[in-house]
Amino acid sequence: MTSPIEIPVPDPGPPLAPAKLRILETADRLFYDEGIRTVGVDRLIAAAHVTKATFYKHYGSKERLVVAYVEYRHRAVAERMAEIAHESGDPAAILRTLRDAIVAAIETPQFRGDAFANAAAEFPDHDHPVRRAIEDHRDWYLGVLEDLLRRMGVPLPGDIADDLMLARDGAMSGGYVGDPIAVTTSLRRAFDRVLGDAATA
Repeated sequence: MTSPIEIPVPDPGPPLAPAKLRILETADRLFYDEGIRTVGVDRLIAAAHVTKATFYKHYGSKERLVVAYVEYRHRAVAERMAEIAHESGDPAAILRTLRDAIVAAIETPQFRGDAFANAAAEFPDHDHPVRRAIEDHRDWYLGVLEDLLRRMGVPLPGDIADDLMLARDGAMSGGYVGDPIAVTTSLRRAFDRVLGDAATA
């Protein structure tokens, strides 16, 4: 009997105070829409309708808020993946749903590329806490892909997970700066090739 598919989701910890959550949600929107470096603390404080004292009480610095932003995005992705796994339980169906979700995101007018790649471009130091949080997310994502592919019986699931991750990265980058239709069509081919191969294995 195949074991149930459990997607690891980080512990959200205790509920955030309303002001702290409002700052984080404001940062999530502004950092993604406008870029992290261009959004200053004063802008965040004004947009979140909090005082400077409240901001520093909850986050201490903009850098700590950026780490919280990356972790917040990661948790949202993990929770959605866990929901998909719970609804289906079939690794191939989960991959198809993931493929469709990536395509749908790229095709929205608000799409600005991959939030994690965008953040990494603004923090080039690999030892920076922001980069470590991004790397943790990517390691988690690759681990999920590899587990799904292994359950499907795909040979060399680690290598194929790398291939799908690269296809996703390219589509999310190309979908922002280029033709979304062309890149999503290419992404579908990459996923469908794996799914088709698995179906005939």
